[in-house]
Amino acid sequence: MAYKRILLKISGEQLAGKYEGGIDAELGAWLADEIKQVIESGVQLVIMVGGGNFARGAQLAGHGIRRVTADQIGMLGTMMNALALNDIFENKGLQSRCLSNIFAEQVAEPFIHRLAEKHLEKGRVVIVAGGIGRPYLTTDTAAVSLGLELSCDVVLKATKVDGVFDSDPASNPNAVKLDHLSGNEAVSNPNIKVMDKAALGMAAEHHLPIIVFDALKANNIYKAATGESVGTFIQS
Repeated sequence: MAYKRILLKISGEQLAGKYEGGIDAELGAWLADEIKQVIESGVQLVIMVGGGNFARGAQLAGHGIRRVTADQIGMLGTMMNALALNDIFENKGLQSRCLSNIFAEQVAEPFIHRLAEKHLEKGRVVIVAGGIGRPYLTTDTAAVSLGLELSCDVVLKATKVDGVFDSDPASNPNAVKLDHLSGNEAVSNPNIKVMDKAALGMAAEHHLPIIVFDALKANNIYKAATGESVGTFIQS
């Protein structure tokens, strides 16, 4: 059964694609085609973008840069990704709007709950920039918060591998993929680092399911959005 409304969380590192930094416009165009299938099926889609391809707040902090300032720089990185995706999507015939949780009215619409709802109901992809707009909170946590605010049925967490494993598959060739996890297991298991614990805990508390999957595999976003089994399903 297809979901009515979903939130896709995609990292800045993934948007960099074949480059070490910045945004891979060819990958953005490919994403537009993948997401178009979702919209045409009648599912409403919100995207929360990360900004790590431009700046990561936690890594910038220090040597005179305060953590608050570093996190604000990271928020600006998410803004650059959201603006780029919005243009790429529109160029591919996919209606979208960029809404920002930081004040940037010259370049993006402000995030207002009713405005986001209106765009979604008109079949537009809503791309949210600025995380949650406050320091010390990751875009993973912002994604879960936004998913709850907009009454999304599920959060799709894009990763480089197809789900959650019992150990790091990059360093352990014998790592075993987990098809299902409870929210409490995801929070309590120290080996599960695919999302920060604050995000997982919030989702578990409010019974919001999360699907961790490889979004850069053809048709996977559509499959996840329409209820097919992909990646790892986390639910309390």
